Amino acid sequence: MSQLGNETMDPVAVAQGATFGKVAVLMGGASAEREVSLMSGAGVLKALLSKGVDAHAFDPSQRDLGDLKKEGFARCFIALHGRFGEDGTVQGALELMGIPYTGSGVMASAISMDKVMTKRIWRFEGLSTPAWSQVSSAAQTRAAFAELGAPMIVKPAREGSTIGLTKVTALDQCDAAYALAAQHDAQVLCEQFIAGDEVTCPVLGAANDPHALPLIRIVAPDGNYDYQNKYFTDTTQYLVPAGLPHGEEEAIAAMVRKAYQVLGCRGWARADVMIDARTRQPYLLEINTSPGMTGHSLVPMSARAAGISYEDLCVRLLQSAATDAGGAA
Repeated sequence: MSQLGNETMDPVAVAQGATFGKVAVLMGGASAEREVSLMSGAGVLKALLSKGVDAHAFDPSQRDLGDLKKEGFARCFIALHGRFGEDGTVQGALELMGIPYTGSGVMASAISMDKVMTKRIWRFEGLSTPAWSQVSSAAQTRAAFAELGAPMIVKPAREGSTIGLTKVTALDQCDAAYALAAQHDAQVLCEQFIAGDEVTCPVLGAANDPHALPLIRIVAPDGNYDYQNKYFTDTTQYLVPAGLPHGEEEAIAAMVRKAYQVLGCRGWARADVMIDARTRQPYLLEINTSPGMTGHSLVPMSARAAGISYEDLCVRLLQSAATDAGGAA
C-alpha cells in the first residue's frame, strides 16, 4: 500500500481517488489573500493525497494556466481566495480550456465577489442586507456616514478576509477609512453596522438543490473578527451548535439557501450574517464562493459538526467539479 507521511492509505480510497484523474489544487495566486490561500491549498492537497487522488499544487501566479491543459489535468480544486481566483477570472480560463473546477461558475463568482452587486440582487429578491452606499472619494464617505449613521463599516467592494476594513464611529475617521479601503479597490462600500450576533452558514450543492450545513456563531475578542483573529489566534470562539433562540437557525439557513440560489452559486459557498440584537432580524453581509480551508476555517468546522470529515469534504467538493458549458465532470 502507498503512504502519505506516516499514514497508510486504504486501497479502496486509492482506487476511488484514481477516478478523478490528474487534479490541480489551485493555490496562492496574486490577490491580497495569497497567504491564506496557500494555507487552504496545503490542507486540501494533503487531504486529497490521503484519499488516493493524483493531486498536485499549482500556483497561477508562478505558472501559466495553459500548463493545466498541456500537462493533462482532468479537473481543478480552486483553493484561491480573492481577486484572480474567486472573481470569475480563473473560472473563465478553465471554461475556455474545458477543465471542470470546484465552486461557482463565471457569472456567480464575479457577482458574489462584488459586494455591491451582490447586495443589489439580494435587495431586489427581497432578502435583508444592511443599508449601504458605494463611494469613490473621502467626501462621499463622509456623506455616507451622515446618511447611515454610526458605527459604519468601510471596506473594499471586491476583497475578502476583512482586508482594508474599518469600523468608523466618528466623522473624522472617514478620510482614513476611505484611504485604506481604496488601497485595495477603486470601489469602496460604506455599510450600516449591525450590532448583534455574528453567524456564518456554509452551503453545499447545486443552485437548484442547496443544502445548508450547521450555523456557526462567532464570538471574537471585543467583537473584532478581523484578519488576525480569523486566521492566527486561538481566542476567537466558534460555537456549533450556534445556540440561537428556537427557530432562528432554520430561518437563517432558509435565507442563506435562497441567497445562494438567486446568485446562481454551485458546489459550495459560505454566507456571513449579522443578527440585530434588538429585533433579532438577520442581515446578509456577503457570500464567499471559495471559502477558506485552513485550520481556522469555518466550512470544515461546520462540516465536521454534520459528521463530514475534512478529507471527505474535499473529495465531495472535487466530485462536484463542473463547467458552465458542460455541467458536472
